[in-house]
Amino acid sequence: MNMSYTNHFKQALRAGRAQIGLWSTIPSPFVCELIGGAGYDWVLLDTEHTPTDVPLMLHQLQAVAAAHPAAGVQPTHAVVRPAWNDPVLIKRYLDIGAQTLLLPFVQNAQEAQAAVRAIRYAPEGIRGMGGSTRASNFGRSTDYVARAAEELCLLVQVETGEALEQIEAIAAIDGIDGIFIGPADLSASLGFPGQARHPEVKRRIDDAIGRIRACGKAPGILMVDEPRARECLDLGAQFVAVALDTILLRDGLDAAAARFRGHSTAGKPASGDY
Repeated sequence: MNMSYTNHFKQALRAGRAQIGLWSTIPSPFVCELIGGAGYDWVLLDTEHTPTDVPLMLHQLQAVAAAHPAAGVQPTHAVVRPAWNDPVLIKRYLDIGAQTLLLPFVQNAQEAQAAVRAIRYAPEGIRGMGGSTRASNFGRSTDYVARAAEELCLLVQVETGEALEQIEAIAAIDGIDGIFIGPADLSASLGFPGQARHPEVKRRIDDAIGRIRACGKAPGILMVDEPRARECLDLGAQFVAVALDTILLRDGLDAAAARFRGHSTAGKPASGDY
């Protein structure tokens, strides 16, 4: 495996360094390249709540890799979220070159172990052997199979009250690099749907971050509220998405329209002559 395959994101998590990211739900390579040049440490490319499929994700990964951040800034690392903890989907995203996966709705150690087995080749796992995939530079990187487990990064989501109770068991599975807390789904599971900032939800999130760190694994979260995102970082969260592309676009569009609303009719000649 060439040096270009080194997973710098995984290395940063292991070193305890915080990684600031952006959550991307706009399934567009053009947008992905734009994001990749902004200087975030990582970008989440979502397929769970977007119409992205495997062929489109290939182009999104290529776009992130082609981006040009400022001089001296580490290239943005792409994290792919498959729609489910499914070995077939996992295999396909790995084969097109995803190095880090974030798997939704992992509830217990058994599901975490299944995820690890899905990303590893036999005898440790069940990932199918593709001879000339993009992940191995179409077979040119002859040591890909030997080093894949070392360079792949596996993150799993705990999104329910039941899953929170299983943090230590999930973290104990060899091959789990980080545990992501999903605030929206967690709030619903705890009985406060749509209230991710409810005091009880906040308390459970704070507790989870500390427990994940105590297990020696990296905690992660999506938090677009800046003060709360900084608070999570101070608590020990290591991979934190601090913005979402659709919200940035929506808010920018809405604000620009609001500033000029009413101007389109004001001051026009009554005759209609321009």
